[in-house]
Amino acid sequence: MSKYDGYMGKVLFIDLSKKTFGEFPWSDEDRKRTLGGKIMAADILYHHIHPGMTAWDEDNWLVISTGPLTGCGVPSSSRFNISTISPLTGVLTSSNSGGDFGLMLKRCGYDAAIISGKASSPTRIHITEDDVQFLDATDLWGLECTPAQEALPKEFAKLVIGPAGENKVLYSAVLSGERCSGRGGVGAVFGDKMLKAVTAKGFKHPSVYDKGELVKLCRKWTNKMRNHAISGRQLPKLGTAGLVSPMEARGLLATKNFSDGHFEDFDMVSGETLSETKLLRNSGCTTCVMQCTRRCEVDGKDVKGPELEILGLMGPNILNNDLQKIIEWNYEIDEMGMDAISTAGTIAFAMELNEKGLYDSGLQFGKNDNISQMISDIAHRKGAGDELANGSRKMAEKFGGMDFAIQSKGMELSAYEPRRAVGQGLGYATSNRGGCHLNAGYLVFIEGLGLDIDNLTPNGKGALCVMFQNLMEAISAAGVCLFTSYPIFPSYVFDHPNAPITKVVTWAMPHLGPIIKLMNQHGNVLQLYIPLIPHTKAIELATGMRMKLGTYLTIGERGWNTERVANMVLGQKPGADTLPKKLTDTCQDPSDERTKVPLDEMLKSFYANRQWVNGAPTAKVLKRLKIDIPDVDAYPYA
Repeated sequence: MSKYDGYMGKVLFIDLSKKTFGEFPWSDEDRKRTLGGKIMAADILYHHIHPGMTAWDEDNWLVISTGPLTGCGVPSSSRFNISTISPLTGVLTSSNSGGDFGLMLKRCGYDAAIISGKASSPTRIHITEDDVQFLDATDLWGLECTPAQEALPKEFAKLVIGPAGENKVLYSAVLSGERCSGRGGVGAVFGDKMLKAVTAKGFKHPSVYDKGELVKLCRKWTNKMRNHAISGRQLPKLGTAGLVSPMEARGLLATKNFSDGHFEDFDMVSGETLSETKLLRNSGCTTCVMQCTRRCEVDGKDVKGPELEILGLMGPNILNNDLQKIIEWNYEIDEMGMDAISTAGTIAFAMELNEKGLYDSGLQFGKNDNISQMISDIAHRKGAGDELANGSRKMAEKFGGMDFAIQSKGMELSAYEPRRAVGQGLGYATSNRGGCHLNAGYLVFIEGLGLDIDNLTPNGKGALCVMFQNLMEAISAAGVCLFTSYPIFPSYVFDHPNAPITKVVTWAMPHLGPIIKLMNQHGNVLQLYIPLIPHTKAIELATGMRMKLGTYLTIGERGWNTERVANMVLGQKPGADTLPKKLTDTCQDPSDERTKVPLDEMLKSFYANRQWVNGAPTAKVLKRLKIDIPDVDAYPYA
């Protein structure tokens, strides 16, 4: 058990090969160092992996983890995380979801579950408060994600894979309800282990250290979110789809495999058009106060509609203006159990390969009549779909085109064109799990989609990137949605973009690099509570654990460094923080030399802020953060 409230105090360890289960040791000191979620998972995996280990090894662990705020009544706190070695990138991946499985795992009495080994036949694991059952899943094998979940009792929380996971598509996903753990191919690891589903049912609840004060804080927090320009108005009204129009206006809308940032027919696939012509209603993740999910109709069914990523990547990025097609493809990708970003990015890359005469998959820009068939073929590894199932980096290694394979570390980029938001480009390149906009720190939000700081200057971007990455890492580890970070910026600056104070803030931020660098390197001295970041007070009230801003940021930094050094153990070499030359060497606007990502310049600042050498944490940094130094070639970064 744990002396801290908010936690259930136990971690479940399951061995599929032996069909056994038990408790994995996890101490209060471990909880204090990592909080939970993806940082907890990174720490567990770091102490387990070894050089040469791959996603397909029998002892590659799947770590399903929750945060201390999960199940404690905090707004938008149903998040859970799945981490493992990624078959797509070869390094650690973490994939976050807002389904109900994390809540139910805690109700079974566990903060996390580790799954090891491989089953010899299709298997479902069922977790309760007192038992773990290993059940035959032959009747579920081959089913798409919705039929698979519908075949299981309604009262169970569920994780399932679709045909893509069964066929080990390298970017296949795990679904909880309609919510996707997609990035990095966690579904393929499920499939390799012959694990079709994990279900859970329990009735326990975490205790809360100071329930009365936490309720008061959550009321204020919820009220602030509901009255904020982004979390209270834009997201409920248009969802993330509402970003299509401002991205187009700022040249951020990835078009024709990131050849441009503008799409002439953008309005045909915008959030406004979706809301006016296709929206049935809103919904959202469990415990969410924003309810930003679009509900649309496909074949007479009320289904989860498209988010910004697939609207951009299956719209402008493949020169498609048919909104209904995007809605249908979004549903089909989910049913197959695939990551929408990597699916769409790989399709766009295949189109450019075809255009340049390097490989003909039958896919062409502006042609959409064979996309549905290709989605199915990828999931079932049929025909050209078998090639696309491996992602754009492996296709480029085989057919050429690495300069325009829009990925980093093997993971396809999201829909934000970084040549008009260079800090976002830095984030894509440095992200530990690959080309992810969230693990990147999401600087695009302050480079034009929220605030409007100079989007093309490299000044201050290294420092800002580190700070945002650490903060978002900590928020995720706590078990809450990253969208809860929007109110950190007062609504006034969004409602009054031309006000003097807003202009001062947007002008000043790139010039604060030296100050932010001091905060990044000595963040632990910031032992204070800032109401704009209520996450720290919520953790204190839920757990009884002292949690001021500096401690919180240091935990985020610890998570970032743990993932990075784990990746090194798995074989990641210096020079891995890259982007394709299309983004670093070719200007989006040929008349403006600034419209490319000045990556080399920003990397120097980024590494200096992290006190890294050549992209790697030094032994001094690891000691400060209480991370064990790996015994890999005597670890040269002393």
